[in-house]
Amino acid sequence: MYRIGVDVGGTFTDFTILDEEGGGVHYFKVPSTPPDPSEAIQDGVARMIEDHKVAPEDVSHLGHGTTVATNMVIERRGSATGLLTTKGFRDVLEIGRQTRPNLYDYTIGKPVPLAAREHRLEIVERVGADGGVLTPLDEAGLEAAAKKLNAAGVDAVAVCFLHSYRRPDHEKAARAALERLVPDAYISLSSEVLPEFREYERLSTTVLNAYIGPRMQAYLDRFLTRVSDLGITVEPYTIHSNGGLMSVRTVRETPVRTCLSGPAAGVVGATEVAKAADFPNVVTFDVGGTSTDVSLVHGSRPLFASTRSIADYPIKTPMIDIHVIGAGGGSIAWMDDAGALKVGPHSAGAEPGPAAYGRGGDEPTITDANICLHRLNPVALLDGRMPVDKAAARRVVDEHVAGPLDLDVETAAHGILRIANANMSRAIRSVSTERGYDIKEFALFAYGGAGPLHAAEIAVECGIPTVIVPQEPGTMCARGMLLSDISLDFVRSEIAEAGPDTWQRVCELFGAMSDEGNAWLEGERVKADDRSFICHVEARYQGQNFEVKVEMDEVKPDGLDDFLERFRASHAKEYGYDIPGRAVEVVNCRMQAVGTVPKAPQQPLAEGGALKDAVIERRQVYFGDGNGWVETEVYARARLPVAVPFQGPAVIEEMSSTTVVLPGQSAAVDRIGNIVIDARLDGGT
Repeated sequence: MYRIGVDVGGTFTDFTILDEEGGGVHYFKVPSTPPDPSEAIQDGVARMIEDHKVAPEDVSHLGHGTTVATNMVIERRGSATGLLTTKGFRDVLEIGRQTRPNLYDYTIGKPVPLAAREHRLEIVERVGADGGVLTPLDEAGLEAAAKKLNAAGVDAVAVCFLHSYRRPDHEKAARAALERLVPDAYISLSSEVLPEFREYERLSTTVLNAYIGPRMQAYLDRFLTRVSDLGITVEPYTIHSNGGLMSVRTVRETPVRTCLSGPAAGVVGATEVAKAADFPNVVTFDVGGTSTDVSLVHGSRPLFASTRSIADYPIKTPMIDIHVIGAGGGSIAWMDDAGALKVGPHSAGAEPGPAAYGRGGDEPTITDANICLHRLNPVALLDGRMPVDKAAARRVVDEHVAGPLDLDVETAAHGILRIANANMSRAIRSVSTERGYDIKEFALFAYGGAGPLHAAEIAVECGIPTVIVPQEPGTMCARGMLLSDISLDFVRSEIAEAGPDTWQRVCELFGAMSDEGNAWLEGERVKADDRSFICHVEARYQGQNFEVKVEMDEVKPDGLDDFLERFRASHAKEYGYDIPGRAVEVVNCRMQAVGTVPKAPQQPLAEGGALKDAVIERRQVYFGDGNGWVETEVYARARLPVAVPFQGPAVIEEMSSTTVVLPGQSAAVDRIGNIVIDARLDGGT
């Protein structure tokens, strides 16, 4: 049987296939098809199963990560969305938190609400914070509002009533009316999408879910049809923002959970590979075609966040804490009004792509700069399957950068890389040193098509001593699909002082979530022996505005004292102090239901072979003003021997990526196939 992982990126779609019996792992890439991402998925899977002689019915698992939801929000391509909310709260979506991230920049405006004001309708009803009904639901007003939304032709409706996380009855009644009166609309209830307090974040997340729902369903339908056309009978899974897999059925209900789908898979895969290589602390460094995604893994556990923004729209859902910037292989170099060189955030994407790809691109990109400097193969990429046009790359760098700045092409191209590296380094510091971590205790785990190209220089700039480059790093996110478990997060709000009565209520909530989680895992076809649950209680000292997350081994009736002790320790770790004698408030109860799945093995490689047998060619590569053009050995990654060190400068080529080792650095392949670079320079530049 075979397991397949797919990651849909902005420039390439990546594939990994695992032979469960033999343990063999193979990798593949095809250009993405932005108008319909499922087209590239079908093409790539078809070619993989044909090349490896796999019968479609022998595919036992198909996991995929997608940026469809994220791109829909960024590009404002969602559906016309209506909103039903409690009377008096119509404009919460637009008012928000009244914060201004750019206080003195009057040219930056707030994002346009995803539900237009004329489609935001108020319903007379009111539930108190304790769950009691203060004002009964006005059913006549509800029907009138539903008819108005139907006449307006909205494709989706979000329902978010005040305190519905404590009592969802009114929202359920609203859904019944909408299903009857707006039969073709996608309906999203806040009590199902995010049943916790803080109205603005709950409202924003629910509206986002509704906004992307119809088009996400259409994409999933095309995806399922194409998979079925290949003869694959297994139901696919999709990875979501917390790094877990969920069925298409769950994605249809809460597509907002997929907004960090692909990048999360990469972090999960990087964590598992780094752990097997005995590196518990890593900064993941994923450079693709359009963005750089960085995250911090401490003690072999990724850091998580519960709130972030997608295109300035707040979203609250458990997710791996990933910092994203607009710097990738397709990022465009340009001159600002003052004549200064900038790189990104806009990208050439998959179409037309970098100039060197020969698809009509006429602006210089990071990829073009790397080709000009011969860091990337100036003849062809993807094991020779993709010819490149070096002359076109030099032409656009000369026209747009070198000429205006009166520089030679090499200096201009290197300047593009230095600016890109500075942007990437800032992102790495934002998730490490700015949060109190000593970066020298971490390794840089580089993947993505362009991550290993930049990692050696990034490590020097950030003071990171070691770089790890996994096998086929350009397909790491697809590989992560085969290292991820099935999981889903559940939450309940219970804002009360921590005492015996409250703790009893907390135990009841975790019991209810456990039942709900078991039912969900049953629907995901997970056997009872493969199920587990991770519990957290979010709490704060009375008078505080934000809570800390407290992990609990289990939540049991006699566990109050254990919880309070853990809370104080967590508070001291988060803020550097605790407050003895101050009452503690429970805020949210969270449970993650996990279904363990078979993982792609980290098999040791056979030793033997000679370094000279891995040499493909020697070519001139540019390493900056201090070194200039240097004759550099180019190695085939697959032929590098295990545990045989080699010195930089070096370029290592493989199908999905290229790794650069600077002059003065050294590297070797470890027992499971990673390239481990000692990034400390011995006098080189």
